[in-house]
Amino acid sequence: MLAPDIIALAHQFRSLRLEDRQVLTNHLTSLPSTIEEAVEVQRQLSKLEGADVPAWKVAKSPDGRPVVAPLYPYLDEPSDAPVAWRKGMKIEVEIAVSLDKDLPVQTDRAYERSDIEAAVSEVYLGAELVWSGIAEGGSVSFLAFLADRLGNAGYVRGPALPLAILQPGSNIPLKLWLNKQVAFDNAAQHPTKDVLTWLCEYANDRSRPASSLKAGAVITTGSLCGAVDVHDPSQVSIQLGEYAALKFLLS
Repeated sequence: MLAPDIIALAHQFRSLRLEDRQVLTNHLTSLPSTIEEAVEVQRQLSKLEGADVPAWKVAKSPDGRPVVAPLYPYLDEPSDAPVAWRKGMKIEVEIAVSLDKDLPVQTDRAYERSDIEAAVSEVYLGAELVWSGIAEGGSVSFLAFLADRLGNAGYVRGPALPLAILQPGSNIPLKLWLNKQVAFDNAAQHPTKDVLTWLCEYANDRSRPASSLKAGAVITTGSLCGAVDVHDPSQVSIQLGEYAALKFLLS
């Protein structure tokens, strides 16, 4: 039997998203006390929305634990259909990977980086849309922010990239335009300098669900440009080196 406060918090996050509304942390119906409770709120929110997409983001908690959150809505190779813009939204250009092998929880040894790379079948350019129903984001309660999908408000998966782009130490130019105005123009840089770091750490988390990191899952790996404010509905254009371009409408 689930605690009523978990169900109530999931319903509150659902309402905030439907209404494009944010509240202060102290106005939430409850606060998760563990990562496991926060993940259960995520799961209940996904049930309320009918979200059943094997697409996830990996990140790290302030105390160093690897964490994940579902990506929803998830758009695969977008057409001309617009994506919802929200006041206070940010955008992060990222690299996503698709797994063609299960990465089961290991108890006898740790996954090496090479094990993770060997399980990757495809690599994609992507854009995460970041917005939370919590006005302060994760600065007051990281667990509440985790419950609200780490601020994920959608993901646009773009064209395929060469597998070689996963190698650390690359110096690839990245440009982001919003309504034809340059919003980012610099080298793509993951916070850890290696886009597979957080995925590898999550794979080695022995407390993660046995159902996680299955073949067919898509995992986005962290921002290459920080979080860029999107002040208005925008035509988004992204160019990663000579590899790939991605365009879509935030409306």
